[in-house]
Amino acid sequence: MTDEEHTQPAARSFLSCAAEVARLMDLGDAADVPEALRARHLAHAVRKPLLASAHLPEELFAPLLAAAVYDPDPSFCRWFVEPAVYVFGRRRVMNALLDYVQTGTDAERAGAKRAWYCAHVPLHADRSPAYAPGGSRDPALDDSREVRKAWQETLQQSAM
Repeated sequence: MTDEEHTQPAARSFLSCAAEVARLMDLGDAADVPEALRARHLAHAVRKPLLASAHLPEELFAPLLAAAVYDPDPSFCRWFVEPAVYVFGRRRVMNALLDYVQTGTDAERAGAKRAWYCAHVPLHADRSPAYAPGGSRDPALDDSREVRKAWQETLQQSAM
């Protein structure tokens, strides 16, 4: 993910991110829902279809992570992180969050730190059709040792 992908325009909001995910999933814009409730409504609308997907289009990766980072509620950002981990792999999700911490705005860095916790979600073959028949999965998708090390180094450098 490039810096341009997650910082354009600076006025991004959780609502715009959730709306982009819903649009890419052809779920509508919930224009009939009051604006103050629309983002959470859209997040709720995409949750089940995301988890029920064995594959997600590549174009959905960056918007999913943006929605997770911009979600102000650390309890709910998992709704975007978990399906991304299942489909795209833990390593890729963590690398994207690391990129936010390294190059993002203060708000994006804080959101990435909230989402990082969710990226450690335990994976279960019976929870996602992203697993191959028989419950197998390429272990390389989830090998996150190097990115976890880079995460710790980045946080230590930013604390200095």
